[in-house]
Amino acid sequence: MHVVVLGAGYAGLGLTKRLESSLPSDVDLTLVDESPDHLVQHELHRVIRRPGVANEIRLSLPGALERATARVARVEAIDRDERVVSLSDGRLEYDIAAICLGARTAYYGLEGVPEHGIPLKRLSHARQIRKRAREALRADDGGRIVVGGAGLSGVQVAGELAALAREEYGSASIALLEQRARVAPEFPENFGRAVERALEDDGIEIRTGATVTGADADGVRLESGERLPFDLLVWTGGIRGADALEGERPTVEADLRLDDRTFALGDAARVVDAAGEAVPASAQAAVREARTAAENVERLVDARRNGGEAVDPDLEAFRFESPGWVVSVGDEAVATVGSRVLTGRPARALKASVGLGYLSSVGDPGSVAGFAAREFLSERFRRDR
Repeated sequence: MHVVVLGAGYAGLGLTKRLESSLPSDVDLTLVDESPDHLVQHELHRVIRRPGVANEIRLSLPGALERATARVARVEAIDRDERVVSLSDGRLEYDIAAICLGARTAYYGLEGVPEHGIPLKRLSHARQIRKRAREALRADDGGRIVVGGAGLSGVQVAGELAALAREEYGSASIALLEQRARVAPEFPENFGRAVERALEDDGIEIRTGATVTGADADGVRLESGERLPFDLLVWTGGIRGADALEGERPTVEADLRLDDRTFALGDAARVVDAAGEAVPASAQAAVREARTAAENVERLVDARRNGGEAVDPDLEAFRFESPGWVVSVGDEAVATVGSRVLTGRPARALKASVGLGYLSSVGDPGSVAGFAAREFLSERFRRDR
């Protein structure tokens, strides 16, 4: 029997590591990703200001795995009827598969935005943003930077750019655009208000209710008719499904099952949990979904081995219960624990602890030590605002 996990992000790597210890030894397990490394995406924005962070948040897949086979290839198509995956280097047959391909940046057909806006999904994107930002900030007028999309990724990018400007150039004009009525619109309102205050404290202009209609080489157009000039446009305005899924993010119910042999989880899918609630696309949700998916894959493997095709086991239902949320804003952080909002040193400590905890679960000792030293021994952690 062959179990295949497609994608090595939070959901895919977490699922694979759990299956390594829970599946029978005679079940083959393969993890497929187009990169040989796992990227700790929620720390990617740090590379904009601290390029050396890349060494701590990029983990070798072969080094992270124990018995699973890591196959470096791009997933091009999935034939669920035939249970065959078309890869950039050939084909891969499976008995049970989990689609964890993550999400791509969505541009919604906005003219000029894909050509002139830089997303933040890869290390190369972070490095490109850093290069372009430093060029812009050296300009006589101090540079004009626009970040499109005020979800957690956009918030962290804007905060990091403001901190970079403050450290190296004194100041910059940074505008954060959001189509909806508030910052972090997918998250609790009290959290969003605290994030907005932290952004404003960093001198970032927040423009809510701002619908982008297009862009050219040096300006973004809004539905209101206004034009915002920029030297750098960063686009974090939404997500779509992987190309292998034709850009779609299929909806799955609480058992995370797409069909009788295929699961979908993480940002690759729109997950509806056991309470009937839509689960936000986030690292936190992906890690938790991987636990449920691992249990269900194990049950399905056991049923197929012992009862054949006729046996359809009871599967565990995923229920998303978030302990809270945390986001960095430059050197600061905002967090929620239950209904309580944290800022200052407690929020910074929580943000650092979340990153360290995740790296400890999947990373090598060198990455963990480097991350811990940077977070807990840094001046920003010791001080209070």
